[in-house]
Amino acid sequence: MLDAARIAALLQPFAPDVSPELAAQLQTYLELLLRWNARMNLTAVRDPEQIVTRHFGESLFAARVLRDAGAFEAREGTSVTLADVGSGAGFPGVPIKLFAPETQLTLIESQNKKATFLREVARALGLSHIVVHCGRAETWGGHADVVTLRAVEKFTATLPVAAALVAPHGSLALLLGESQSQPAAAALRLGWGVTVSQKMPGSGGRIVLLTQRRTESDKH
Repeated sequence: MLDAARIAALLQPFAPDVSPELAAQLQTYLELLLRWNARMNLTAVRDPEQIVTRHFGESLFAARVLRDAGAFEAREGTSVTLADVGSGAGFPGVPIKLFAPETQLTLIESQNKKATFLREVARALGLSHIVVHCGRAETWGGHADVVTLRAVEKFTATLPVAAALVAPHGSLALLLGESQSQPAAAALRLGWGVTVSQKMPGSGGRIVLLTQRRTESDKH
């Protein structure tokens, strides 16, 4: 089993500022994920070090991109809201929450067993201001300042659904392969402006694409 120090070392290329406290939380998360993954398919990645780099690393890299773009800056004294569409085993939503604890997080997951796992993660990590919506994104009925989308089936079909959940002036963060960036832009069409596109370390062509919703006043 990986200890917190090893997890922090593996995450250096993605998030060089991982604190001992964050590393300990990620260790708890990893142990829980490995136990549940032994009896249900939460992730096809089975090697603990690959889980850390691929899942935790990509998620924390996205968190840094969001932070640097000012996406976690609260407006008018309210906490930033984040919705993670198709959350699965909690990526990237849960690591982003650990990185930015003040964020109010909604994990949207349609499969009941995975939703149950997500609730257990929230309990085990002692997270507050986190809600698991067990259902499709279309049925959530809310909007968020930040919406994340990563590794979902039928990506181009899901993308407009996720985009519709973004609040005015909010951000949509896509974790995807470079080859998907143009189809993503085509699916979004008007009303969006790409603000950041950053390649993930050692990912072989995976990027974080951060785009912001524009309002009518922005277009004039």
